[in-house]
Amino acid sequence: MTVALQAAAADTRPIAGNPLIEIPAGSFVFGRDDGPANERPRRKLEGRPFAINRTEITNRQYGRFVKATGHRLAFYANHPLLGLDDRPVVGVSWGDADAFCRYYGLVLPSEQQYERAARGTKGATFPWGDAPLDETRANSGADACCSGDARDGYPMTAPAESFEAGASSEGALNLAGNVWEWTGDLYAPYEGGNAARNAGPHRVLRGGSWNSDRKHLTTTYRLAYDPEFRFSANGGFRCVRSAH
Repeated sequence: MTVALQAAAADTRPIAGNPLIEIPAGSFVFGRDDGPANERPRRKLEGRPFAINRTEITNRQYGRFVKATGHRLAFYANHPLLGLDDRPVVGVSWGDADAFCRYYGLVLPSEQQYERAARGTKGATFPWGDAPLDETRANSGADACCSGDARDGYPMTAPAESFEAGASSEGALNLAGNVWEWTGDLYAPYEGGNAARNAGPHRVLRGGSWNSDRKHLTTTYRLAYDPEFRFSANGGFRCVRSAH
């Protein structure tokens, strides 16, 4: 895999067309007790401030990075639908996503950062709150997992600026639906505080995608995934700037 420029040469300007949204410090709810076992336990945490991209990284934005660094293209860069400039980039491994973020002086979000950005402070089920999922709020799939449909206007990915009705409390878009998003974390159980010791080789994806059913679109759902796999048509990412 072609490696992007070293951190010392990172482009620290904002990603054109994708501003960072500030998330303030403070307590927030993380995890849940009434869902899958790997989302437990529910507890309150104290979060540090950070900033997260308003949308997923698009094909246009990823293409600029490729041109500047010589990094490999996204696998679906030339697809007639998935490769459109305004759609979230898909067909990228964890390493590809990590290299992009680091080029801009950013990093992939931790699970806690992703969940706080998506869920707000009170532990909402979806970025927009606890109201049921509908076609105006997220790009999702059929009622039964896992196939896409066009009820929301898009058979596959939607433009990254779509679904403003589904925005988070701070104004980030598509933190549920459209594409799964890489986080910086290795997959491990929450309980027991032994995440590092029990971590396996997989990274965590969050948020669900255009072919996900409702249960995969919650703000707490965790998907363990092979970080080397770059052929997924429904997996992308966004970046964060963490407080030092």
